[in-house]
Amino acid sequence: MALVAVTNVDVLNNPAAFTQDFSFEITFECIAELQDDIEWKIIYVGSAESEDHDQVLDSILVGPVPVGLNKFVFEASAPNCTTLPPSEIVGVTVVLITCSYKQQEFVRIGYYVNNDFSDPEMKENPPMGMSSETMVQHLGRIILHDKPRVTRYTIDWDGSKGAAAAGGLVGAVEWEADGGMVEPEGGLIDEELIEEDAMASDHYDMADDMGEEGIAADEMEMDSGLVM
Repeated sequence: MALVAVTNVDVLNNPAAFTQDFSFEITFECIAELQDDIEWKIIYVGSAESEDHDQVLDSILVGPVPVGLNKFVFEASAPNCTTLPPSEIVGVTVVLITCSYKQQEFVRIGYYVNNDFSDPEMKENPPMGMSSETMVQHLGRIILHDKPRVTRYTIDWDGSKGAAAAGGLVGAVEWEADGGMVEPEGGLIDEELIEEDAMASDHYDMADDMGEEGIAADEMEMDSGLVM
């Protein structure tokens, strides 16, 4: 049984300019005393093609964690645009929130993010030859906040499983939350275990969706908010 469960995430500062901070209000429940702190990360997926462009925007340790409901605001600076592929700055990408205990990731929450020009004229006729630093000054960002993809991993919480703890992942369950993180009554929507390489492959499942059946950029309007 998981000792920590994320019950809700509110996306703050949304919509925002590309250069503004990411901000999330995270609520989680701890059902037993923990020996160590838990580590949270915000990761920006810079490219659907290569993990090399991913950026850890911030990483924090939270603890000691009291038993019961806990809430905090997690903020991180915008990604460094100079390390992003220029052709992939504008368009749909993914931001991830992860949480780990004893170096074992046990939950991953992914959101689609659309970056587009704020000026309608530049949106219609994207400027050519603009540097990344100049481009991002003209971009807005919107996070598809009510369609997170949440993946839970079974980990060794007390260190009793030995090899399983070193491997980090025993099994995983994945579902799409509908407007929040609260698990539906009766358990998870999808209880099928994902293969042991899910932690790596899930990182790119959302990115793959962008180019296939996933979120099209025109489904998220910068000026009027989300279009569902």
